[in-house]
This record gives sequence, C-alpha cells and structure tokens, in this order.
Amino acid sequence: MKSSGIKVAPSASRLTGSLRDIGYSFESAVADLIDNSIAAGATTVDVRINYDGRDSRVFIIDNGRGMTAHGLTEALRFGTKRGYERGELGRYGLGLKTASLSQCRRVVVYSRDPKDGHLGGLSLDLDFIETVDDWMVTYPDDADLEERVRALFSHSTGSVVVWEKLDRLLPAKNPDSSWARQKFLKVADRLQQHLEMVFHRFLAGNGVDKVTIRVNGEELAPWDPFVTAEEKTELVSRDVLDLPTSTGQLGKVAVHAYCLPARSQFSSLEAFDRAAGPRKWNRQQGLYIYRANRLVQWGGWDGIRTIDEHIKLARVALDFDTDLDDEFNINVAKMRVTMPHQLKKMLARSIADVCAQAGARYRRDQNRGSGEQLELGDRAADSISISNGAEVGLALKSAAAQSGHYEAFLEMAQLLRKNSPELAKQLGI
Repeated sequence: MKSSGIKVAPSASRLTGSLRDIGYSFESAVADLIDNSIAAGATTVDVRINYDGRDSRVFIIDNGRGMTAHGLTEALRFGTKRGYERGELGRYGLGLKTASLSQCRRVVVYSRDPKDGHLGGLSLDLDFIETVDDWMVTYPDDADLEERVRALFSHSTGSVVVWEKLDRLLPAKNPDSSWARQKFLKVADRLQQHLEMVFHRFLAGNGVDKVTIRVNGEELAPWDPFVTAEEKTELVSRDVLDLPTSTGQLGKVAVHAYCLPARSQFSSLEAFDRAAGPRKWNRQQGLYIYRANRLVQWGGWDGIRTIDEHIKLARVALDFDTDLDDEFNINVAKMRVTMPHQLKKMLARSIADVCAQAGARYRRDQNRGSGEQLELGDRAADSISISNGAEVGLALKSAAAQSGHYEAFLEMAQLLRKNSPELAKQLGI
C-alpha cells in the first residue's frame, strides 16, 4: 500500500544553523550539559576553559555512567528517541546539541562504555553538515585531542564534551589578541556565579545527592538565595498547592516564602554582600522557581507585583517536578517558565504576607540606621510615624470592601496586629 504523504525532511545545514539561536547564553549552555552529567549519576563535574587563540576549547568532564556506542550516537541525534523519567533534568532531547552549537561550530563527545570501559568518540561539526547537507556525525580524527581527553579521565567511567571552533566566544577578528584573551577568560567568573546559583542544592547536597563542580580547578560553593544559615532569616510561610493539569491530575507545587535579614542583622558585611546575588538586591527579590531541585528562573514577581526597594528582602521558592513541565511550559534552554494563571492567584496571599514582613523589616533597619530608633526587639515591630494614619486605614478598608477582598484584608490586618502592633494601631486596624 502506497503512502499518501510526501516526505519533507528539513535541510540539515539550514536547520542546524537556525538552532544555534535558540536563546542560550554561555552560562546556560554549560549548565544544560551539567544537567546531562547529573542525570548520568555524576558526582563530580569539571569545566575547563582553555584559551589558545583560535584553537581555544571548553571541556566539560564528568564521572557519570558513560555511554555505549549506541548511546553516544543517540546523544548526538537531534530529538533523541530516549525517554525521560520523572525527576530527570533532561527534557526535549536537544540540550547537548543546541547548547553546544550555540557556542561553537564543532562539538566532540568522548565517553567510556559502562560495559567494557572502551573509550568511544563522535563529533558534530557544522562545517561538515553544511558541506553534505545531511544529518551526520563523524568519528574524531584528532589524535592529540584524544590523548588529552584520555588524560582527563580520573575515573573508570564518565564522559568528556569538547567545544571547538568557538566562534560565539571569540571575536571574528584578531582571536589571538590580548583583548580576545581577556574577554574569553572573563566568562569563567560569570559562569562560576551562575553555576553556584543554579545548582546550589546539588553543591550543598540539600535534599539531593551532592555534586562537586569545579571551574578551571576551583571548587564552587553553593549560593543559597534564602541564606538559611543566617540566624535572622525567617520562613514566613510554607505551603503545598494542588495545580490542575491538562491530564486531569493534580500536580504539587511547594511554596516557601522567606524574609531575609536586613543589612544590620547579617552575620557580617561580607555575608550581606554575597546574599545580594549576581543581579544585586533589587533584581534578586521575588520568585525562585525550581524544576527537580534545579533553579530555572529567578528574580522578579512574574507580573504578580512590581519590584520595589522596600521589599527587596522578600524571596519565594517554588518547587515543581518534571510531571508539571507542560503546565509551566519550560523552554528548551531550561531558563524560563510560563507561570500558570491559576498558580498566580494561589500565590497572591503568600506573596502579600512575605512582602509585608519584608517591608516592615526594611523600614525598621532604615530607621535604626538613621538614629530614629534606639532599640529593636528580635521580632517586635517598631512604631512608625504616619500622618493621618486612621484615614489611611479607613481608605484601605473601603478599597478592600469595594474590590470584594474584605475577608483577605481582615486576615492581613490580623497579621499586621501580630507583627507590627504599633503600626496597626496608627492605622486604626
């Protein structure tokens, strides 16, 4: 029986070129490969950024399970047919290829066969694909590179990914210049900060198997957005929300809302500065969204409210597992999600509570610094002078009633009376 369809395979050279611009930064591309290492059971991952002019390379080395010859071929197939289990960091079967080619024109993968320890290798080369215009991988023919890779294996198992022809990291003109060298090596600092944040739970062994990650030989330290080791960090609320899915099942989203210490409450100025994060205090406030314990999006309130200097101490962790990928619409680079509209509504109360607490703590710290108040109890709220406070309170009550949220207002008023009794008294609530 003849097929009624017509086969229209895409042009390999055109499509692979287009996939380079899928949205990866250098840091997110490396992180995507580390996802693969963790999924393969690696306990150590080494990233080496070696500058050598136009022959510069990036190596990602792990001690995971390694791959058979068939597994190696599938790893370099666009849209591999392998499935992903719940909780596994992979998603689309594109990460290794798209992440690598977003930064380089040639990626070489070496891996030890878990059955017999044999070292196999395959390469995906855009220049070759453009020549043949076909979906093909080749065997590496660089004996010096293979010898170097063999020396990188410190375990009997594992894989090494090599990025070559780094056209996205090196300038097209003068890649051997001192300026090119400085620019190239600066990416190591940005990468370190990024990985310490994205994989902080794995680096700390917090609820997951511990993974050691090094960049150019330097072991990374976890950056905890919620500084839970600080004495004055306060867990304002915790909850587990039931999120309806397209399959009719209910998925679980865990929510932990934290109020961080004010500047004067940190154990040291260095700890306060480190807690600011890569994007600094104001832009690091907000939601921290974790997929299978890996941070995929951070900072900002996703339209629920706006960024505000006065609530910069508020940070909220959202955790979901891979069974909710469709609901969160996670992108290929695993850097962005789309917050389900229903979930935004469910989060409103928790966010309002933590922002109120963060605002009160911020103002107390500001007043203390300016000498307006001399003493602070550990959890006592301070008196804040507000002109016409009763009128403000009345206006808030009226607005809550008119908007149909009066019951929520009463709950917030009760919380305010508990945490900031003097302020509640001045507002007449």
